Amino acid sequence: MSDSKRSSDLRVDDIEKHEDTAVAPDAHYDPKFVKKTLLMLDLRMLPIMGLLYAVALIDRTNLGIARTAGMEQDLKLYIGERYSIASMIYFIPYTLLQIPGNIVLRYLGARLHLTICVVGWGAAQLGMGFVRTWGELCVCRIILGVFEAGFFPALVYIITTWYKRHEVQKRLAVFYIVSIVTGGFSPILAYAMTLLKGTHGYNGWQWIFIIEGAATIGLGVLAWLFAADFPETSKFVTEEQRKMILDRVEADRKDSVPDEVTLKKVMAVLLDPISWSFGLMFLASTMPAYAVGFFITPILLSMGYTVSESLLLSAPPAGAAMISTFTFAWLADKTKKRAVWLAAQNFICITGLMVTGYTNSNATRYFGLFLVNMGASGCVPGVLAYQANNVTSHSKRAVTTAITIAMGGIGGIFATTVWRQKDFPRYIPGIWATMACQLTMLLLLCVTSFVFARRNKLRREGKCGPLENTEGFYYTL
Repeated sequence: MSDSKRSSDLRVDDIEKHEDTAVAPDAHYDPKFVKKTLLMLDLRMLPIMGLLYAVALIDRTNLGIARTAGMEQDLKLYIGERYSIASMIYFIPYTLLQIPGNIVLRYLGARLHLTICVVGWGAAQLGMGFVRTWGELCVCRIILGVFEAGFFPALVYIITTWYKRHEVQKRLAVFYIVSIVTGGFSPILAYAMTLLKGTHGYNGWQWIFIIEGAATIGLGVLAWLFAADFPETSKFVTEEQRKMILDRVEADRKDSVPDEVTLKKVMAVLLDPISWSFGLMFLASTMPAYAVGFFITPILLSMGYTVSESLLLSAPPAGAAMISTFTFAWLADKTKKRAVWLAAQNFICITGLMVTGYTNSNATRYFGLFLVNMGASGCVPGVLAYQANNVTSHSKRAVTTAITIAMGGIGGIFATTVWRQKDFPRYIPGIWATMACQLTMLLLLCVTSFVFARRNKLRREGKCGPLENTEGFYYTL
C-alpha cells in the first residue's frame, strides 16, 4: 500500500497533531497525485469563481457605460454631483458588511452564502433597469452593495484555504484575470445591448441593466451547483484527496483545522496595525482600478471619440492588464516575494497616470490608460496574496481578509468622489489623489517589509517566540 493511502486512513482531527516540519506531511504523497489533484481543484474552482466575480465587477461598474448610453439625460445625472453620489453610495454597505459577511459564511456554508449573494445583487441590477428617478437608482445601488459585500471576501477566503502560501497568488491572479477579460469586453457587449434602444419602450441603458441583471440571477444557479466549499466539507474531492490537501496546508502554516471565531479574536485582529496596513494597500490598489472602471469611457469621450468608439476602445486595456497580472503573479510565487513586485506595479500605475493626465496626444493618453490598468489590476491579487501569506488560523484569515477587502470598498468611495464631473475632461485632482494612494502604498510596503524581516530575524536567532503563534512559520516579504 502507498504512503498516500496509509495517510488517508488518518482522521482529519489528527492533522493538527503534526508538529515535525522536517518531514512535511505532503512529502508522503506521490507528486503526480498531488499535481493531478491541484489541477482538478484549479479547473473546478477558478473559472466559476472568476466568472462570478467578473459579473460582480461588471454589475458594480457598468454605471459609467449606462451613463454614456442615455442614462445621464433620462435621470438628470448631470445636475451637481449626482453621478458621483450614485457611484459612491454603493460602497457604504459594501464596506460596512464585509466582516459580518465572512463571519456568517462559516455558518451558512460557502455554496448557500455565495448563491444568496449572487441572486440578491442580480435582482438589484435588474431593478436598475426600471428606475425612473435618480433617487430610485441610489436605492438599487445600496441594495447591490449589501449583497456584493459578502461575495468577494468569501471567494478569497475560500481559495486561500485550499492551497499552500506560495501557490496562492497565481490562483488569485487566474481567478482575477477571468474577471478582467470578461469585464474588459463588457463595454462591447453593453454597446450591443444599447442597440435595443426603443424595444418595448425601454432606452438602451435600461436594457444593459435588464439583460445583465437577469443573467446574474441565472448565474446564481451555477453558484449553487458548482461553487466550492471549504476543504473539510466539499463533496467533489475524495477522502484521500481531502486528507492530502489538509496535510499540505497543515505542513505549510498549521491552520488546516478551522478554529472558532470569537469576539476576542476578532478584536485582536482589529487592533493589529498590520491588518490595517494590508487594508490601506488594497485601498491604494482598488482606487485606480475603480477610477478606470467608472471613468474610462468619459475619458475616451473627452478625446473626441464617439459613444460607440469609446465603448469599444474601453476593452483593449483589459487585455494588457491580463498579461501583466499573470506575469507578476508568476514572478511573485516563483521568487516567494510579494512586496518588491507590488512596488514595481505601483510605479507602472504612477507612470500611466502622469501620461494620461499630462500628455496631449490621444495615442499617448490612451497608452497611459493601458499602464494604469496594468499596474492597478496586478496589485489586487498581489495584495490579497501578501495578506493571506502572513496570517495563520481561519479566524484571523476570515477577519483580515474582510478588513482588506472592506478597505477596497473605501477605495471605491474615494475614486468616485475625487474623480469629479466638474474636473472633466482631464480629472487632474483625481489623478493626483490616485498617485498619492500609490505613494502611500510604496511607503507601507517599506514599513511592512522592515517589520516582517526584523521579526523573522529575531525568531531565527531565538529571541522571540513562534511567529503568529505557529511553530516554523516565517513571514513572506
